[in-house]
Amino acid sequence: MTVKRFHDILMPVFLMLLWPLTSGAISASDDRPRIVAFGDSLTAGLGVQAHESYPAQLQRRLDDLGYHYLVVNAGVSGDTTAGGLRRVPWILNNKPELVILELGANDGLRGLPVDQTKSNLRRIIRQLQEAGATVVLAGMKLPPNYGQDYTISFEAMYQMLATEYQLPLIPFFLEGVGGSSSLNQADGIHPTKEGYKIIVEQVLNVLKPVLNEHNPSASHKRS
Repeated sequence: MTVKRFHDILMPVFLMLLWPLTSGAISASDDRPRIVAFGDSLTAGLGVQAHESYPAQLQRRLDDLGYHYLVVNAGVSGDTTAGGLRRVPWILNNKPELVILELGANDGLRGLPVDQTKSNLRRIIRQLQEAGATVVLAGMKLPPNYGQDYTISFEAMYQMLATEYQLPLIPFFLEGVGGSSSLNQADGIHPTKEGYKIIVEQVLNVLKPVLNEHNPSASHKRS
């Protein structure tokens, strides 16, 4: 077995064992319906404090708005759609009512075939939906240096999947943040606390109608 193959098999297992320790303990008595933020380092909050990640900030905003949900951070840095597909049964152990699916950026940055990424996302979405979870899909874009054909196909993939599976779509997860030196860390890829604050508001624009549909009789504060 090659070193790369060994890494590809065992690393996702290691990350899954590590994740419950890094995402914070969830009280067994907390019976709020769960929103699982399922993604890569952009969800995990690489480079910022745990309370500054987008799932943590989303939790505080939902609390302020009167939405009675528990947000679970299921982000794993470096995760691809293939890694995400392997994690689906584990994600479902959280019994999510909603899943915010933010995966594919690492596939794109590695130049993996768009059809392969689309197939993995399709399988993830199908498994989540079959388990009864509502999926909100987060779209991504790539820098132009990856070539016009590839970047256009990559971006269009999210709209195609959203249409195919009738998913609420966040058109571009990093809208207004990507490319901004003041809203990203020194690596130019991962948002700062302030960058995640902007992302949370964009997520909420798509998420609130979904939550209202799930709980039409609930009263919420105005934002």
